[in-house]
Amino acid sequence: MEPTGADGAERPGAGKRMCIVGASGRLGRYMVQHALDRGYEVVGVCREQSVHKLAAFEGRITVVAGATDSDAVVARAVHGCDAVLTVLVPWGVHRYASGTAQAVLDHARPGARLVFSCGWHITRDGKDVYSRRFKVYAAVFGRLAKLARVVDVDDQVEACRRVFDSGTRWTVVRGSDLEEGESQGLPVWSRHVGDPVLESNLTRRVDYARFMVEAVEDDALVREAPAIVGRLTTSALAYARTDADGPA
Repeated sequence: MEPTGADGAERPGAGKRMCIVGASGRLGRYMVQHALDRGYEVVGVCREQSVHKLAAFEGRITVVAGATDSDAVVARAVHGCDAVLTVLVPWGVHRYASGTAQAVLDHARPGARLVFSCGWHITRDGKDVYSRRFKVYAAVFGRLAKLARVVDVDDQVEACRRVFDSGTRWTVVRGSDLEEGESQGLPVWSRHVGDPVLESNLTRRVDYARFMVEAVEDDALVREAPAIVGRLTTSALAYARTDADGPA
């Protein structure tokens, strides 16, 4: 792997190995591309039935197929990795998200950078302020999804609690609503939902993925749970610090 890009600049991930758990999803595929662009050797983990979604990266990444909450699958995938990026998906009612998080926490090498994705509904310290509309939607959606045995939002909460309580070098990236589209640049972030900078509640999926990948190289984000919003959204332009490099 070449240590520099086409412009001669050193690539931050050169010589480093990154595992992406949940690589076949839309967010995961964007993360794979960002990681490759930054020079990482990439290992992607996804369910066997989703391996075909990674066909565009054939020959450029290593794919480990299997359930992402499997100890054996995760242990194999994260072996020797400097960083592990994990999409915490609360599928079903069998603790899939918390199982995935625990497997990563148990098997990632000591000192590895661990970056997890979730939504704004996750709170680390209880200081987030949610609108009434957001709280009603989250409560109704969560209840109906659990009754339908499709999604268990409470399990994602449990997964993040385990991450917060761990002694690892973690970051939990809390995403707003997502949309497709060309990149607007690295998203703006705040420590707490309710900050006016986040009011637009919208981020390009490609930029969410970029934030996840670049968080690996940002020591200021170790043991932070940044809530992000698109860099060019109305609220970001109105309220963000001029350098946009830290919490607004």
